[in-house]
Amino acid sequence: MKRRDFFKLLGAGATVAVLSPSVAQAATLPLSQAKWRGYRLTYQITLPAAGKVAKLWLPLPDSTDTAYQFTQGNNWSGEATASAFYMLPGTTSPVFFAIWKRGEERTVKVSSIIKTAYRTTDLSFYQSPSKILIPQNVQHYLRSTNRIPLDNTVKKLAHAITTQANAHTPLQQVRAIYDWVIDNFNYDNNVRGQGKGDIQHMLSKEDLSGKCVDIHSLFVGLVRASGVPARVQYGIRVGESSLNKNLGKSGDISSSQHCQAEFYLAGFGWVPVDPSDVVKVAALDSLPKNHAVISQLREQLFGAWEMNWVAFNNGESVDLGKECVAGKLPFFLYPHAEIDGKQQDSLEPESFSYKITAATLVGTGAKI
Repeated sequence: MKRRDFFKLLGAGATVAVLSPSVAQAATLPLSQAKWRGYRLTYQITLPAAGKVAKLWLPLPDSTDTAYQFTQGNNWSGEATASAFYMLPGTTSPVFFAIWKRGEERTVKVSSIIKTAYRTTDLSFYQSPSKILIPQNVQHYLRSTNRIPLDNTVKKLAHAITTQANAHTPLQQVRAIYDWVIDNFNYDNNVRGQGKGDIQHMLSKEDLSGKCVDIHSLFVGLVRASGVPARVQYGIRVGESSLNKNLGKSGDISSSQHCQAEFYLAGFGWVPVDPSDVVKVAALDSLPKNHAVISQLREQLFGAWEMNWVAFNNGESVDLGKECVAGKLPFFLYPHAEIDGKQQDSLEPESFSYKITAATLVGTGAKI
């Protein structure tokens, strides 16, 4: 495919109309789904006995109390030479760290108690202010990064999408990009993990396929290129979904990592979206993108997160500290371990020897 033909992908994907109030308002789940739900998230780690020194880092649920997620503490048990809970620098994102020396049993169990509530926003009455002011701490999410570069290709594509859709306000532009990504991205269930999120590679190869990290990295890049702050939130599914069987998991969730996305509206705040799950359901249920089920889900996930999922962090190029020899991680979504400075494969729970489980808390107990 020639580059000039790549932008013809806009054909069907950018024919969305300018956003109307009925489109802007996210569909809501039944009232019973809006109540707080409790979960216990547990890591069980057994690192190989090989080598002299083993190190482990685990991403934990974000500790910022919000209207849709809060934590009630973390604890651990097991054997380790040293261990610590700490925050990623400049964030409220907790990390568990442990180190073992030769001859020690390298096992640990780390648990977190989290409560979540369905997150939804009503954008039907939102009016973009005449003067758009982005807070200093949010401007960080307009930047170009290694995985999400705002180069000429990204900017041209973002401009083509929003121009084709006749989108002028930030909200209209984001909605146009959201719809275009859904219409033009192919969910590839064979991709390892949740993808790499290298949008430069995707666009240079003209291959819009992958999983949630790929889909949301592209979405965030296009939104940032349009001048709207956006970010990827990394986390894990902890419960069954009431929207679709493919969008939830409980029990053994060792490979249920998932990320979602947010964009920032001046005078309103952060707005949740999940185009990846729309694309995923279309692929796994073999439904066309214009099917009624997909159309409904498209509306439900623009401005809402179901919250059978917990957020870890939104970091890019994550520095785990001086003990980590792997350098900066592109994102921190999986357990990370090193033995004598050699990074273990975090996408192979069995050979890495870790298991992640989620239990729904009922009263003071848990329902597995």
